[in-house]
Amino acid sequence: MGKGRAEPGTPKYIANKIKSKGLQKLRWFCQMCSKQCRDENGFKCHTMSESHQRQLLLFADNAGRYLSEFSLEFSKGFLFLLKRQFGTKRVKANKVYQEYISDRTHLHMNATQWTTLTGFVKWLGKTGKCVVDETDEGWFITYIDRDPATIELEEKMRKKEKAEKDEKEREMEFLERQIREGQKKDSAEQPEEEKPKELIREEDSKLQLNLKMDTFKKPAVVPIKNVLSTAGSDRMSTISRSSSRKSEKRKMSALEEIIQQETKKKNYMRKDYWLMENIVVKVTTKTLGLDYVGKKGVVVQVMEKYGCMVKLFEPRVKLKLDQNHLETVIPNVGGKVMIVNGMHTGREAELIKLDQDNFSVDVKLKNGPATGKTVTQLPFEDICKLHISDK
Repeated sequence: MGKGRAEPGTPKYIANKIKSKGLQKLRWFCQMCSKQCRDENGFKCHTMSESHQRQLLLFADNAGRYLSEFSLEFSKGFLFLLKRQFGTKRVKANKVYQEYISDRTHLHMNATQWTTLTGFVKWLGKTGKCVVDETDEGWFITYIDRDPATIELEEKMRKKEKAEKDEKEREMEFLERQIREGQKKDSAEQPEEEKPKELIREEDSKLQLNLKMDTFKKPAVVPIKNVLSTAGSDRMSTISRSSSRKSEKRKMSALEEIIQQETKKKNYMRKDYWLMENIVVKVTTKTLGLDYVGKKGVVVQVMEKYGCMVKLFEPRVKLKLDQNHLETVIPNVGGKVMIVNGMHTGREAELIKLDQDNFSVDVKLKNGPATGKTVTQLPFEDICKLHISDK
């Protein structure tokens, strides 16, 4: 009697089931038939079977379609695992691959257009699906989340934070400006004689105290006046004082109205976006990893006002970033800048003065109307260094 399959419940049957649950060698797997063999002999028998020969004929008729389908399925499964388990963290590519192949039903890489994991990682970087970098420990990848819902939620949060921050900054700037103007006005109105002076006493001088008292004088007789006339005059003087105070208040309110109008005019011309092409920016976000924090690059393309493509100087990679993940770069005195916000947006200028205490600069316009005009006290965020190509 020949050897047949092990009967259910026997030790041989249980051992075969345990072996079938674990991962087998990749070299004995047929992707076209989705068949996993446990040894070389089984794989050889499978390749000689009629069903496998039919699948090979189908593959030969349209090999490109099958290869592209397998490649697409492999990339989708790999990126889904990367997004779900690691998010936007920087992680080793081989670690993600080991997690992916731990699933027994995964699609094998030998059925795709990539022969090695390195080739697949480079493809992820070229297509912009991940940020990739090579180190001594191997290839590392960072997933770029482009889900519309996630991007919309992040944009709403950024706009809300920016609105709250801008409102607080405007209030603080207005209060500081009012305090400075009040101090300047007080110092200008106060005469030099009334200003406090330092008490200086000579070394050999003695302090003298005069205790003489004047003789008692008889109080002078005050003539009696009409009470009604006195009260009327007092009332008129009180009214005149109150009217003068009201006039002073009206003058102060008019000045405040002018200041408020100028502030509103400047704020009206300001925009909530400032990105422009050919300016140098600095990366501030930590979502791409600490290796990219503080790196500088040039904006090569602006997308939908708030997003841009940045080409880093070192390492030489391109990143798609939001303006909230970037900040402007201030050059040295004499450097060329671009005005990115405010009244003179889009004008090139030359930096002539840098005020670190007030976080502002003075620039000289280089093009457009009023060329050569000096614009003072521009905030740091309203200007950015202009990129000068080597060509």
